[in-house]
Amino acid sequence: MAGRSSRTIYVGNIPLDVREWEIEDLFYKCGRILDIELKLPPRPPGYCFVEFEDPFDAEDAIKGRDGYNFDGCRIWVIDFELVHYYYLAIVLGRFGVSHRSEFRVVVRGLPSSASWQDLKDHMRKAGDVCFAEVYRDGDGAMGIVDYTNYDDMKYALRKLDDSEFRNPFSRAYIGVILFFGWKVMVFGLS
Repeated sequence: MAGRSSRTIYVGNIPLDVREWEIEDLFYKCGRILDIELKLPPRPPGYCFVEFEDPFDAEDAIKGRDGYNFDGCRIWVIDFELVHYYYLAIVLGRFGVSHRSEFRVVVRGLPSSASWQDLKDHMRKAGDVCFAEVYRDGDGAMGIVDYTNYDDMKYALRKLDDSEFRNPFSRAYIGVILFFGWKVMVFGLS
């Protein structure tokens, strides 16, 4: 049975005067909505979480509404499970992630025993890695990897996503996603 997080989406960059019924109106065509949790901080942008009955409905909402112009705001719609990783990347970026390359990916699903050396060795299968770092996150870990060029980064996204990561202590299938940058992750801007 699918968990709550796989049925929940994050909707970012919404106006602060939005009402719950407007969010429901925006997403009702995607499927049956179980819950809407509005988060309207004192300063823009606002955001919310929308929980659907079916995980496939959540996927449809992401595909159909990400980048949609809602009341003059380009909204950002992503899977709830990814919000945590984006937040970590933002926080870690403020405290020392390398700025050696603009060709950066985020690696999720690493085992807690992973080291930056293990990660760098694995990611070299796609090309020339100039920086790798691993950050512990509860039971597991996530990583940031910089490539020296665009083609190597693109190849890593295509070939190493859902690949088997191994070190002397454990194995795990990892996800590799594009690191979008601070403004895109926080505000949904391009």
